[in-house]
Amino acid sequence: MTPTAPDARVRLDTHPTHDSAVVATVTGPEAQELVAVLEADAWHVVAKDTLVLVRIDREEPYWAQKAAKGLAADGITVDISPRLREAMAEEWTWAAYPMPWCTRAEIREVSDQAQRIYDAIRHGRLRIHAHAHDGYTTVAVGTYPEGESLHLHGEDHLRVESYTYGSAEGAQEEAIADFLRLYGDAVHPGPPPLTHTEREADQTREPLPAQPPNAPARPVSVPVYAADPADPATVLEQFLAGNSSWEKHHQWPGESTYALHESLVLRVELYHHPDAGPRDELWTVAAYESPVGDRLWHATATASTPEGVIMTLLKSLDDDHDWGSTTWAASTAPPDRKAVLPLADYNWEETTTESGPVWTSPDERCRLQHDRHTTWTASGGNDPHRPNWTMQLSQHAPPEVIQQIVFELAEGQGPRQPTTPRAPRSPSPCPAPAVGPPTSGSHALTPRGR
Repeated sequence: MTPTAPDARVRLDTHPTHDSAVVATVTGPEAQELVAVLEADAWHVVAKDTLVLVRIDREEPYWAQKAAKGLAADGITVDISPRLREAMAEEWTWAAYPMPWCTRAEIREVSDQAQRIYDAIRHGRLRIHAHAHDGYTTVAVGTYPEGESLHLHGEDHLRVESYTYGSAEGAQEEAIADFLRLYGDAVHPGPPPLTHTEREADQTREPLPAQPPNAPARPVSVPVYAADPADPATVLEQFLAGNSSWEKHHQWPGESTYALHESLVLRVELYHHPDAGPRDELWTVAAYESPVGDRLWHATATASTPEGVIMTLLKSLDDDHDWGSTTWAASTAPPDRKAVLPLADYNWEETTTESGPVWTSPDERCRLQHDRHTTWTASGGNDPHRPNWTMQLSQHAPPEVIQQIVFELAEGQGPRQPTTPRAPRSPSPCPAPAVGPPTSGSHALTPRGR
C-alpha cells in the first residue's frame, strides 16, 4: 500500500455472473491511484474505476477480505455488500481433497501457489513447452524467463511444481528430455487446453454486463448438470414448437400430457402428480417396435432435471433414425467406450464398482453409471445418495442417444440463480507428486509461489 492513502473509497460486491468472483468499484478524486493499487494486487480492470478479483481456487471472498483489511488500515473507506459479507463468513472445504492431511490454511496456501503458477502462465512469465495426461491429471514442462525449467503436475488449484532443474546451461533440454521419457506418446507440444475453470475465469475478466440500478442479479452460467431445474411444461412446449412431426395429446383424467411422433413408434409422457408440485412430475420417453408392438427401449427423468439435459434427450429422438425398421436392433447394440470419450476429455474420473463403471465430474456434482446388464443412470447433486435429479436409460437405448447426453453433460452450460447455495468445485483428484526421475536435477515436491 502507498504511504499516503489516496483520496478514494471502494465498494466490494459479488460478481453478477460468477458465483465467487468479487467486483470492486472505486470512487473519489484520486480513484485512479487506488485502481493502480488494486491492480498491483491481482485485481483486473474491466471498466473505468471498476475491477474484478477472479481466481481458479474460488477463494475470492477470502482474498477480498484481506484486501479490505489492508485498505482500511491505510485509511481508505471500504464498503462491503451484505451478499459478499455472507460469502466471506462462509466455511467450506473442497470435496474429496487429494491431500486430506492439509489443514484449511494449508489448503489455501497450496491453492494460492497454484494461482501464482496459473498467473505466470497466463501473463507469459512461464513458457510451457509440452504437456501430457499421466492417467490422473495434466502434466507439463516449462521454463521461466530467468532460465529455470520445471515440471508441473495437476490442474487449477492443485497444480504444483513437481520437479525443478535450475537455470544452468542445458537445464531446459534436460527437463524436456525427462518429460518425453516419462510420458512418451502421450506428450503434446505447447500448453494444455484450458480447463473449464480457466475458461470461466477468462469470461469473468470480460467487461461487466450492463445492468440497470436495483436490477435482480442475473443467472450464473454453470455446468449443465448443476443448472436450475427446467420447467417441464415449458420444455415440452418448446420441443413441440420446433418439431412439426410431433403432436401433443392429453389423457383423462389429465394426470399426463403425451407427445406422439407421427410414426406412432415414439412417445414422450410428462406425468403430473395430482397431489404434489411440479418437481414431482416425471418424464418418460419410449420407443416401440411398431404402433402396436413391444417396447424396445425407454428413458425416464425426474422433472428437476436441468433443461439442457432434458432437451438433449428430446431432440435426439428427432434425428434421422428409423426406429421401427428391422435394422434397428443392430444399431442399438450395447454402447462401447466411445460413448463416454467426451468425459475423459473434460477430466471426469472413472471408477469401477461391482455393478459397472462410474464416471464422476471434476466437481463431483454429476455421475454417470453404466450397469453392464441393465441401465445407464445420470444424476446430479452434491450427495450421490440423494441426487437433485436423475435420468435413466434402459439396456437397449441407442448409443447415439447416450452419446448425445454424454456430450451435453461434458460440455453443456446452463443458468443458475446466484442465490442458489454455492458449492465448491474440484478438478479431478490427483495424487501427491511422485518421486522425481533419477536423472533430474533438484526436486521440489512442495509447490512454490512466484
